[in-house]
Amino acid sequence: MKKIALFILTLTLLSSCVSKKVYTELEEKYDKLRGSNEALFSENQDLIDQKKDLEEARLRLQSELDNLAEEKERITNAVNQLEDKKNKLQAEFENLANDSEQQLSAKAAENRKLLVELQDKEAKLAAESERLAELQSQLSERSARVDQLEGLIAAKEAAMQQLKDAVSAALQGFEGKGLTVERKNGKVYVSMENKLLFSSGSWAVNSEGKRAVNNLAAVLTENPDIDVLIEGHTDNVPYGGKGVLIDNWDLSTKRATAIVRILVDNNVPQKQVTAAGRGEFMPIASNTTSTGRAKNRRIEIILAPNLDAINKLLEE
Repeated sequence: MKKIALFILTLTLLSSCVSKKVYTELEEKYDKLRGSNEALFSENQDLIDQKKDLEEARLRLQSELDNLAEEKERITNAVNQLEDKKNKLQAEFENLANDSEQQLSAKAAENRKLLVELQDKEAKLAAESERLAELQSQLSERSARVDQLEGLIAAKEAAMQQLKDAVSAALQGFEGKGLTVERKNGKVYVSMENKLLFSSGSWAVNSEGKRAVNNLAAVLTENPDIDVLIEGHTDNVPYGGKGVLIDNWDLSTKRATAIVRILVDNNVPQKQVTAAGRGEFMPIASNTTSTGRAKNRRIEIILAPNLDAINKLLEE
């Protein structure tokens, strides 16, 4: 309840400097992307688990298939043996045609019994063959789905690696100046320390920072299927400026929005980009030292792939 009250109070205070519509849209896009981000991570983990389950099922089916093949061979051998025995008995039966009626009846009964056994074995062989064919079909289908899923995942991984390489190449001149590019959890993370982008307490992007963001925009315009989340982060030192901003949360949101505007101005589709303010609540270093606080004051640009094709395959 305290968090809800604080959120309502923040919205009320922000209405004096940012239109309620704009702020609401930003909040909705942030909530949507945050849910999407968590869902993507969960989906990625689910994909890995499902792949493992499919592979285990495939191995079980293969094992059962092998066992059925062995059973079929045993039954076939038994049928052949019975067929040989039947032929021998048939020959004996003909040779004993002149024997006593009692002996002849006994041989006939034994022959009928063997014929029944043979028919039963043949029926079982046919049933096992049909079952074997069905299992083979299931195994082939599961193997195809596993292969298709592996192919889609590999393609997404390759695409994200290519994207990471392209981003690294575009931003190569800025690495070592508070900018890093890394790939993790199936996404590409571009982190820019505020010293590369903003003056203290400001959300106006400096010329060096604009150049870096412009270079990134050139890569993003060539990858329209990538979702882009811009997160603003601060240290835990309270915001001391005056004017339209209230606190670090406001400042982080304003800085994230400033980066979004540069991307959009460079032809990155608006629907592809979302701005979010994280404030001081997701530090990557200790705020007890100036070096740690400098690392925490940053913009993180998270590039996530479109997983619609994989989701469609899993729903089939």
